[in-house]
Amino acid sequence: MTDFDIAATVLVRTEGSLGRLSLNRPKAINALDIDMIGQITAALDAWRDDTDIDIVLIDGEGERGLCAGGDVRALYDQITAGHPERAAEFFRAEYALNLMIAEYPKTIVAIADGITMGGGIGLAGHAHIRIVTERSKLAMPETRIGFTPDVGGTYLLGRAPGRLGEYLGLTGSTMTASDAVYAGFADHYVPSQRIDELREALGKRADPSSPSELVLLFDETPEPAALADERAWIDEVFSADTVGEIAQRLAARSEVSASATGVLLSELAPTGLAVTLDAVREAREGHLRDALIGEYRRVMWFAGHHPDLAEGIRAQLVDKDRSPRWQPATIAELGPDAGAGARAFVPERPLFDRE
Repeated sequence: MTDFDIAATVLVRTEGSLGRLSLNRPKAINALDIDMIGQITAALDAWRDDTDIDIVLIDGEGERGLCAGGDVRALYDQITAGHPERAAEFFRAEYALNLMIAEYPKTIVAIADGITMGGGIGLAGHAHIRIVTERSKLAMPETRIGFTPDVGGTYLLGRAPGRLGEYLGLTGSTMTASDAVYAGFADHYVPSQRIDELREALGKRADPSSPSELVLLFDETPEPAALADERAWIDEVFSADTVGEIAQRLAARSEVSASATGVLLSELAPTGLAVTLDAVREAREGHLRDALIGEYRRVMWFAGHHPDLAEGIRAQLVDKDRSPRWQPATIAELGPDAGAGARAFVPERPLFDRE
């Protein structure tokens, strides 16, 4: 095992043929900053052609979770200071890493134990083998701050069964381990008390057993997914063409959970909901790279051309008054194609040098 700096925000080390990347900001639930993204990218670059490394494992230090997301407070500071282009640097680096993970030539195993949201989904959701535990809480909660899912989240949402992608994207609802497997955000359920054994097995594996075969030795069947029980009304409601029609269909449903969803949507940023609905449906077709390009257009539009993102962060994380003033304030006030501006926006600098 190689030495590593315990003060580092990403612990990079090798154990046999296993390369380990552990996010190491446990007090912040391992929230990502641009330096951490750079460290992970550099390690993956170094291991790409290293014949001693066969598998890469991504996990998080601490008991609370793999990663609570990106540093949105820094994003707020950049926007309010009039420097959205600085946000572009973070998004470009993060999205390039998300695509790197998906396309990496060696098997990447991600352990989404505990809270795994936003940027955490960008790390774990595109890995080749995605593991959850009974403590897992997965979500793309961006609409809660007047934003829209990114880090390739729309690609995953677009491929969820039925209309779960629209539902999860618009509501930002939290998935249990069972839900995450059902919705296609995870592959295997492993009880948390067996995670250390799994890490050891991956590090000391004896050929010719593959990483997938090793994980199956620890895999168990999770409880039935609650989302499966809600599919009937979710599919009917969230197949509507617009956010306004979704709200109308929710109001007409008798299910308690549908009523609660209607109340929730009425509190969220109408523009963020419209942009998210558009984004999930656009990402349903095409490659992850295409989804990331679409997300980048939308997040940069929010960062530089719409007030709801800064207002949402202010209300949730800065002033913490939980009273955002959205523009427009209600779903009923949305225009007929409220996602058009974000969909058509052309960032000053493209996400990838060759698009």
